[in-house]
Amino acid sequence: MTKERLAELTSQSLRLIRNEYHLSQDVFSEMIGITKKTLVQIEKDRALASWSVVVAVLMLFSDSQILKMTLKDDPALVVKSIVFDSVALPKSQTMGGRMFWRTLKTESGFKIQQNYFSSHYRIVDGMGRRFISSYEKGQVESWLKEILKETSDEKETE
Repeated sequence: MTKERLAELTSQSLRLIRNEYHLSQDVFSEMIGITKKTLVQIEKDRALASWSVVVAVLMLFSDSQILKMTLKDDPALVVKSIVFDSVALPKSQTMGGRMFWRTLKTESGFKIQQNYFSSHYRIVDGMGRRFISSYEKGQVESWLKEILKETSDEKETE
């Protein structure tokens, strides 16, 4: 997913997100750092949200069911994946990946999975904890080799 596509999806969802949280345009626009006039323009599809507005919305409202359904993934992770291209996360728990993820490779209890919708990749362990996410398959494969090397080194020292 690109910044531009994420801006489109977020812009199209702003009114729904605002209504999901029962917020007025005045309150919502203040929360995300824009004027009410700009919010109205975005909600009426006359303008796209800027990147800073997209990031603010996705981070502030990351629990939004509208965002989760639209992005098919954790909104904060989508932003981080775009910004950093590769995000090493400290073993955050996933929901198992049965619905939106295709397993590409399984090795020593670790899986490389690809999201059906956003096409980004991730590594999860046998308990469904995420180690890394990236849009670059080669990068994820390299990380898996490193993780496997580290876990085999740890077993050897025990």
